[in-house]
Amino acid sequence: MIKRVALPVVVFALILAACEASPAPSPTGQATATPGVETPAPTQAPPVAGGRLALVQGRGQLICGVNGSLPGFSFLDDSGEMSGFDADFCRAVAAAVLGDADAVEFRPLNADQRGPALQTGEVDLLVRNTTWTVSRDTSWGLFAPTIFYDGQGMMVRADSGITSLEDLDTATICVQSGTTTEQNLADQFRARSLTYTPQVFADIDPVYQAYEEGRCDAVTSDRSQLVARRTAFANPSDHILLDVVMSKEPLGPVVPLGDDAWFNVVKWVVFASFEAEERDITSSNVEAMTSSADPVVARLLGAEGELGIALGLANDWVVTMIGAVGNYAEIYERNLGPATPFDLDRGPNQLWTDGGLLYAPPYR
Repeated sequence: MIKRVALPVVVFALILAACEASPAPSPTGQATATPGVETPAPTQAPPVAGGRLALVQGRGQLICGVNGSLPGFSFLDDSGEMSGFDADFCRAVAAAVLGDADAVEFRPLNADQRGPALQTGEVDLLVRNTTWTVSRDTSWGLFAPTIFYDGQGMMVRADSGITSLEDLDTATICVQSGTTTEQNLADQFRARSLTYTPQVFADIDPVYQAYEEGRCDAVTSDRSQLVARRTAFANPSDHILLDVVMSKEPLGPVVPLGDDAWFNVVKWVVFASFEAEERDITSSNVEAMTSSADPVVARLLGAEGELGIALGLANDWVVTMIGAVGNYAEIYERNLGPATPFDLDRGPNQLWTDGGLLYAPPYR
Protein backbone atom coordinates (compact mmCIF):
# COMPACT_ATOMS: atom_id res chain seq x y z
CA MET A 1 0.00 0.00 0.00
CA ILE A 2 1.29 3.44 -0.83
CA LYS A 3 1.87 5.43 2.34
CA ARG A 4 1.30 9.17 2.25
CA VAL A 5 2.07 11.29 5.32
CA ALA A 6 1.90 15.09 5.42
CA LEU A 7 5.37 16.62 5.53
CA PRO A 8 6.55 19.90 7.02
CA VAL A 9 7.44 22.23 4.19
CA VAL A 10 8.72 25.75 3.95
CA VAL A 11 6.45 27.76 1.68
CA PHE A 12 8.08 30.49 -0.39
CA ALA A 13 6.77 32.94 -2.94
CA LEU A 14 7.66 30.92 -5.99
CA ILE A 15 8.43 31.53 -9.59
CA LEU A 16 7.08 28.76 -11.80
CA ALA A 17 9.40 28.19 -14.72
CA ALA A 18 10.39 25.23 -16.84
CA CYS A 19 13.52 26.51 -18.50
CA GLU A 20 16.93 28.09 -18.02
CA ALA A 21 18.01 31.70 -17.86
CA SER A 22 18.49 33.41 -21.20
CA PRO A 23 18.70 36.94 -22.61
CA ALA A 24 15.42 38.81 -22.89
CA PRO A 25 14.03 39.08 -26.43
CA SER A 26 13.55 42.40 -28.15
CA PRO A 27 10.10 43.47 -29.35
CA THR A 28 10.92 41.86 -32.71
CA GLY A 29 11.52 38.56 -30.97
CA GLN A 30 15.33 38.58 -31.16
CA ALA A 31 17.34 38.12 -27.99
CA THR A 32 19.36 40.99 -26.59
CA ALA A 33 21.94 40.97 -23.83
CA THR A 34 22.36 43.45 -20.99
CA PRO A 35 25.69 45.27 -21.55
CA GLY A 36 28.18 45.28 -18.73
CA VAL A 37 26.22 42.94 -16.46
CA GLU A 38 27.84 39.72 -15.34
CA THR A 39 26.39 37.14 -13.00
CA PRO A 40 29.11 35.53 -10.88
CA ALA A 41 29.01 31.76 -10.83
CA PRO A 42 28.32 30.21 -7.42
CA THR A 43 31.23 28.50 -5.75
CA GLN A 44 31.23 24.78 -6.48
CA ALA A 45 30.59 22.72 -3.36
CA PRO A 46 33.58 20.63 -2.23
CA PRO A 47 33.23 16.85 -2.43
CA VAL A 48 31.28 15.38 0.46
CA ALA A 49 33.38 13.09 2.65
CA GLY A 50 32.20 9.55 2.01
CA GLY A 51 30.02 10.82 -0.82
CA ARG A 52 26.52 12.28 -0.87
CA LEU A 53 24.93 8.88 -0.37
CA ALA A 54 26.68 8.62 3.00
CA LEU A 55 25.73 12.22 3.79
CA VAL A 56 22.05 11.61 3.09
CA GLN A 57 22.02 8.34 5.01
CA GLY A 58 23.83 9.94 7.95
CA ARG A 59 21.40 12.88 7.94
CA GLY A 60 18.43 10.55 7.69
CA GLN A 61 16.69 12.89 5.27
CA LEU A 62 16.83 13.73 1.57
CA ILE A 63 16.84 17.42 0.61
CA CYS A 64 14.96 17.62 -2.67
CA GLY A 65 14.56 20.82 -4.66
CA VAL A 66 11.13 21.21 -6.26
CA ASN A 67 8.99 23.86 -7.89
CA GLY A 68 6.37 23.81 -5.17
CA SER A 69 3.59 25.60 -7.04
CA LEU A 70 3.05 23.61 -10.22
CA PRO A 71 -0.17 21.57 -9.93
CA GLY A 72 0.29 17.97 -10.92
CA PHE A 73 4.07 18.08 -10.49
CA SER A 74 4.86 19.63 -7.10
CA PHE A 75 2.41 21.72 -5.09
CA LEU A 76 0.92 21.94 -1.62
CA ASP A 77 -2.37 20.08 -1.58
CA ASP A 78 -5.34 20.82 0.65
CA SER A 79 -3.78 18.90 3.52
CA GLY A 80 -0.55 20.90 3.31
CA GLU A 81 1.39 17.98 1.84
CA MET A 82 3.76 18.39 -1.10
CA SER A 83 2.10 16.40 -3.86
CA GLY A 84 2.65 15.67 -7.51
CA PHE A 85 4.65 13.72 -10.06
CA ASP A 86 8.01 15.35 -9.25
CA ALA A 87 7.40 15.15 -5.50
CA ASP A 88 6.77 11.41 -5.79
CA PHE A 89 10.11 10.89 -7.52
CA CYS A 90 11.75 12.66 -4.57
CA ARG A 91 9.94 10.17 -2.34
CA ALA A 92 11.08 7.28 -4.52
CA VAL A 93 14.72 8.23 -3.97
CA ALA A 94 14.15 8.63 -0.22
CA ALA A 95 12.51 5.19 -0.06
CA ALA A 96 15.42 3.62 -1.94
CA VAL A 97 18.16 5.32 0.07
CA LEU A 98 16.61 5.64 3.52
CA GLY A 99 13.86 3.02 3.49
CA ASP A 100 11.33 5.77 4.17
CA ALA A 101 9.49 7.65 1.42
CA ASP A 102 8.52 10.36 3.91
CA ALA A 103 12.12 11.22 4.86
CA VAL A 104 12.20 14.20 2.48
CA GLU A 105 12.70 17.89 3.06
CA PHE A 106 11.08 19.54 0.06
CA ARG A 107 12.89 22.76 -0.77
CA PRO A 108 10.93 25.03 -3.15
CA LEU A 109 13.20 26.77 -5.66
CA ASN A 110 12.41 29.35 -8.29
CA ALA A 111 13.95 29.35 -11.77
CA ASP A 112 17.00 31.40 -10.80
CA GLN A 113 17.71 29.36 -7.67
CA ARG A 114 17.92 25.96 -9.36
CA GLY A 115 21.46 26.11 -10.71
CA PRO A 116 23.08 27.65 -7.62
CA ALA A 117 21.30 25.14 -5.34
CA LEU A 118 22.94 22.30 -7.27
CA GLN A 119 26.31 24.00 -7.68
CA THR A 120 26.68 24.74 -3.98
CA GLY A 121 25.29 21.39 -2.84
CA GLU A 122 22.35 23.03 -1.06
CA VAL A 123 20.13 20.22 -2.35
CA ASP A 124 20.90 16.54 -2.77
CA LEU A 125 18.56 16.29 -5.72
CA LEU A 126 16.54 18.57 -7.98
CA VAL A 127 13.26 17.28 -9.42
CA ARG A 128 11.71 20.42 -10.79
CA ASN A 129 10.46 20.80 -14.40
CA THR A 130 14.03 21.48 -15.50
CA THR A 131 15.06 20.97 -19.11
CA TRP A 132 18.20 18.95 -19.84
CA THR A 133 20.60 21.08 -21.88
CA VAL A 134 24.33 20.90 -22.59
CA SER A 135 25.06 24.10 -20.65
CA ARG A 136 23.32 22.75 -17.57
CA ASP A 137 24.96 19.36 -17.97
CA THR A 138 28.39 20.95 -17.82
CA SER A 139 27.79 23.54 -15.11
CA TRP A 140 24.76 22.67 -12.97
CA GLY A 141 24.83 18.94 -12.41
CA LEU A 142 24.26 15.48 -13.81
CA PHE A 143 20.86 14.71 -15.34
CA ALA A 144 19.37 11.35 -14.51
CA PRO A 145 17.11 9.68 -17.12
CA THR A 146 14.27 11.84 -18.38
CA ILE A 147 11.04 11.21 -16.50
CA PHE A 148 8.83 13.54 -18.55
CA TYR A 149 9.22 14.35 -22.24
CA ASP A 150 7.62 17.72 -22.87
CA GLY A 151 7.65 20.49 -25.46
CA GLN A 152 6.86 24.18 -25.55
CA GLY A 153 3.32 25.08 -26.55
CA MET A 154 1.09 28.07 -27.05
CA MET A 155 -2.29 28.75 -25.43
CA VAL A 156 -4.93 31.09 -26.87
CA ARG A 157 -8.59 31.84 -26.29
CA ALA A 158 -10.91 29.36 -27.95
CA ASP A 159 -12.91 32.13 -29.64
CA SER A 160 -9.85 33.97 -31.00
CA GLY A 161 -9.81 32.19 -34.35
CA ILE A 162 -6.06 31.58 -33.93
CA THR A 163 -5.02 28.11 -35.10
CA SER A 164 -1.29 28.45 -35.90
CA LEU A 165 1.80 30.44 -34.99
CA GLU A 166 1.44 32.32 -38.26
CA ASP A 167 -1.89 33.66 -37.00
CA LEU A 168 0.04 35.28 -34.14
CA ASP A 169 2.06 37.59 -36.39
CA THR A 170 2.20 41.03 -34.66
CA ALA A 171 0.44 39.56 -31.58
CA THR A 172 1.26 40.25 -27.95
CA ILE A 173 2.48 37.15 -26.15
CA CYS A 174 2.91 36.63 -22.42
CA VAL A 175 6.11 34.86 -21.37
CA GLN A 176 8.26 34.54 -18.27
CA SER A 177 11.69 36.16 -18.39
CA GLY A 178 14.86 34.28 -17.59
CA THR A 179 13.75 31.04 -19.22
CA THR A 180 14.51 29.05 -22.35
CA THR A 181 10.80 29.45 -23.09
CA GLU A 182 11.59 33.08 -23.85
CA GLN A 183 14.47 32.14 -26.15
CA ASN A 184 12.48 29.40 -27.91
CA LEU A 185 9.71 31.89 -28.61
CA ALA A 186 12.19 34.30 -30.17
CA ASP A 187 13.77 31.53 -32.25
CA GLN A 188 10.48 30.20 -33.57
CA PHE A 189 9.15 33.59 -34.62
CA ARG A 190 12.44 34.64 -36.15
CA ALA A 191 12.60 31.41 -38.18
CA ARG A 192 9.13 32.14 -39.54
CA SER A 193 9.85 35.84 -40.19
CA LEU A 194 7.08 36.77 -37.77
CA THR A 195 7.04 39.64 -35.31
CA TYR A 196 5.46 39.84 -31.90
CA THR A 197 5.41 41.97 -28.79
CA PRO A 198 6.55 40.08 -25.69
CA GLN A 199 4.74 40.85 -22.46
CA VAL A 200 7.47 39.78 -20.07
CA PHE A 201 7.17 39.10 -16.34
CA ALA A 202 9.81 37.93 -13.88
CA ASP A 203 7.31 35.87 -11.85
CA ILE A 204 5.04 33.24 -13.31
CA ASP A 205 1.75 34.18 -11.63
CA PRO A 206 1.61 37.61 -13.31
CA VAL A 207 2.22 35.91 -16.67
CA TYR A 208 -1.02 33.95 -16.46
CA GLN A 209 -2.89 36.76 -14.74
CA ALA A 210 -2.06 39.12 -17.62
CA TYR A 211 -3.10 36.52 -20.18
CA GLU A 212 -6.38 35.74 -18.44
CA GLU A 213 -7.14 39.46 -18.16
CA GLY A 214 -6.74 39.82 -21.93
CA ARG A 215 -3.52 41.83 -21.91
CA CYS A 216 -1.92 39.20 -24.17
CA ASP A 217 -3.22 37.39 -27.24
CA ALA A 218 -1.44 34.20 -26.17
CA VAL A 219 0.75 32.70 -23.48
CA THR A 220 3.62 30.25 -24.00
CA SER A 221 5.42 27.71 -21.83
CA ASP A 222 5.86 23.92 -21.62
CA ARG A 223 2.66 22.22 -22.71
CA SER A 224 2.34 20.43 -19.37
CA GLN A 225 2.58 23.76 -17.55
CA LEU A 226 -0.05 25.34 -19.78
CA VAL A 227 -2.44 22.46 -19.08
CA ALA A 228 -1.74 22.62 -15.35
CA ARG A 229 -2.22 26.37 -15.09
CA ARG A 230 -5.36 26.32 -17.24
CA THR A 231 -7.10 24.24 -14.57
CA ALA A 232 -6.90 27.28 -12.25
CA PHE A 233 -8.57 29.67 -14.72
CA ALA A 234 -12.10 30.89 -14.05
CA ASN A 235 -13.28 29.21 -17.28
CA PRO A 236 -10.70 26.62 -18.39
CA SER A 237 -12.74 25.54 -21.41
CA ASP A 238 -12.42 29.05 -22.86
CA HIS A 239 -8.73 28.39 -23.59
CA ILE A 240 -7.06 25.94 -25.97
CA LEU A 241 -3.55 24.81 -26.80
CA LEU A 242 -2.48 25.18 -30.41
CA ASP A 243 -1.51 21.99 -32.19
CA VAL A 244 2.16 22.94 -32.21
CA VAL A 245 5.26 21.83 -30.31
CA MET A 246 7.91 24.54 -30.46
CA SER A 247 10.82 22.73 -28.78
CA LYS A 248 12.10 19.60 -27.08
CA GLU A 249 11.92 19.79 -23.29
CA PRO A 250 13.24 16.63 -21.59
CA LEU A 251 12.62 17.01 -17.86
CA GLY A 252 14.25 14.88 -15.20
CA PRO A 253 16.08 14.68 -11.88
CA VAL A 254 19.45 16.41 -11.50
CA VAL A 255 22.20 15.79 -8.93
CA PRO A 256 25.24 17.95 -8.11
CA LEU A 257 28.38 17.38 -10.18
CA GLY A 258 31.25 15.30 -8.89
CA ASP A 259 29.66 12.24 -7.27
CA ASP A 260 29.23 9.28 -9.60
CA ALA A 261 28.02 6.91 -6.87
CA TRP A 262 25.15 9.24 -5.93
CA PHE A 263 24.33 9.79 -9.58
CA ASN A 264 24.14 6.02 -10.08
CA VAL A 265 21.65 5.67 -7.24
CA VAL A 266 19.30 8.34 -8.59
CA LYS A 267 19.69 7.02 -12.13
CA TRP A 268 18.72 3.49 -11.16
CA VAL A 269 15.77 4.64 -9.07
CA VAL A 270 14.34 6.12 -12.27
CA PHE A 271 15.21 3.03 -14.32
CA ALA A 272 13.66 0.75 -11.68
CA SER A 273 10.37 2.65 -11.93
CA PHE A 274 10.36 1.99 -15.70
CA GLU A 275 11.36 -1.66 -15.34
CA ALA A 276 8.76 -2.32 -12.66
CA GLU A 277 6.03 -1.08 -14.97
CA GLU A 278 7.36 -3.21 -17.82
CA ARG A 279 7.38 -6.30 -15.56
CA ASP A 280 3.90 -5.54 -14.14
CA ILE A 281 5.33 -5.02 -10.65
CA THR A 282 3.10 -2.66 -8.69
CA SER A 283 2.76 -1.30 -5.17
CA SER A 284 0.08 -3.88 -4.47
CA ASN A 285 1.89 -6.99 -5.72
CA VAL A 286 5.58 -6.21 -5.19
CA GLU A 287 5.90 -8.32 -2.03
CA ALA A 288 4.38 -11.34 -3.76
CA MET A 289 6.61 -10.80 -6.79
CA THR A 290 9.74 -11.36 -4.69
CA SER A 291 9.08 -15.10 -5.06
CA SER A 292 8.82 -14.87 -8.86
CA ALA A 293 10.51 -17.63 -10.84
CA ASP A 294 11.55 -15.03 -13.44
CA PRO A 295 15.28 -14.40 -12.83
CA VAL A 296 15.00 -10.83 -14.17
CA VAL A 297 12.33 -10.02 -11.59
CA ALA A 298 14.24 -11.86 -8.86
CA ARG A 299 17.37 -9.77 -9.49
CA LEU A 300 15.41 -6.51 -9.66
CA LEU A 301 13.70 -7.19 -6.34
CA GLY A 302 16.87 -8.39 -4.61
CA ALA A 303 15.84 -12.03 -4.24
CA GLU A 304 18.92 -13.03 -6.23
CA GLY A 305 22.36 -11.48 -6.38
CA GLU A 306 23.71 -8.45 -4.54
CA LEU A 307 23.14 -5.67 -7.05
CA GLY A 308 21.53 -3.40 -4.47
CA ILE A 309 24.53 -3.73 -2.17
CA ALA A 310 26.78 -2.79 -5.09
CA LEU A 311 24.88 0.51 -5.30
CA GLY A 312 25.33 1.10 -1.56
CA LEU A 313 21.67 0.30 -0.83
CA ALA A 314 19.73 -2.50 0.79
CA ASN A 315 19.47 -5.44 -1.58
CA ASP A 316 15.67 -5.17 -1.63
CA TRP A 317 15.58 -1.40 -2.16
CA VAL A 318 13.34 -1.73 -5.20
CA VAL A 319 10.74 -3.58 -3.10
CA THR A 320 10.72 -0.71 -0.60
CA MET A 321 10.59 1.94 -3.31
CA ILE A 322 7.80 0.37 -5.36
CA GLY A 323 5.83 -0.48 -2.23
CA ALA A 324 5.99 3.17 -1.14
CA VAL A 325 5.32 5.10 -4.37
CA GLY A 326 4.52 2.57 -7.08
CA ASN A 327 5.99 2.06 -10.55
CA TYR A 328 6.20 4.78 -13.20
CA ALA A 329 2.65 4.18 -14.44
CA GLU A 330 1.24 4.44 -10.92
CA ILE A 331 3.10 7.70 -10.27
CA TYR A 332 1.94 9.14 -13.59
CA GLU A 333 -1.69 8.05 -13.31
CA ARG A 334 -2.00 9.22 -9.71
CA ASN A 335 -0.77 12.73 -10.49
CA LEU A 336 -1.42 13.42 -14.18
CA GLY A 337 -3.71 10.70 -15.53
CA PRO A 338 -7.39 10.57 -16.57
CA ALA A 339 -8.66 10.67 -12.98
CA THR A 340 -6.92 14.02 -12.39
CA PRO A 341 -7.94 17.50 -13.61
CA PHE A 342 -5.00 17.42 -16.05
CA ASP A 343 -5.78 14.21 -17.95
CA LEU A 344 -2.41 14.34 -19.71
CA ASP A 345 -2.01 11.69 -22.39
CA ARG A 346 1.24 9.83 -21.81
CA GLY A 347 2.34 10.25 -25.43
CA PRO A 348 6.14 9.77 -25.54
CA ASN A 349 6.07 9.11 -21.78
CA GLN A 350 5.12 5.51 -22.41
CA LEU A 351 7.31 2.44 -22.25
CA TRP A 352 9.33 1.62 -25.34
CA THR A 353 7.21 -1.52 -25.67
CA ASP A 354 4.16 0.74 -26.13
CA GLY A 355 5.81 3.07 -28.63
CA GLY A 356 7.14 5.55 -26.06
CA LEU A 357 10.63 6.65 -25.03
CA LEU A 358 10.94 5.07 -21.57
CA TYR A 359 13.58 2.35 -21.67
CA ALA A 360 15.53 0.84 -18.79
CA PRO A 361 18.92 -0.87 -19.27
CA PRO A 362 19.22 -4.41 -17.89
CA TYR A 363 19.46 -4.67 -14.10
CA ARG A 364 22.14 -7.33 -13.97
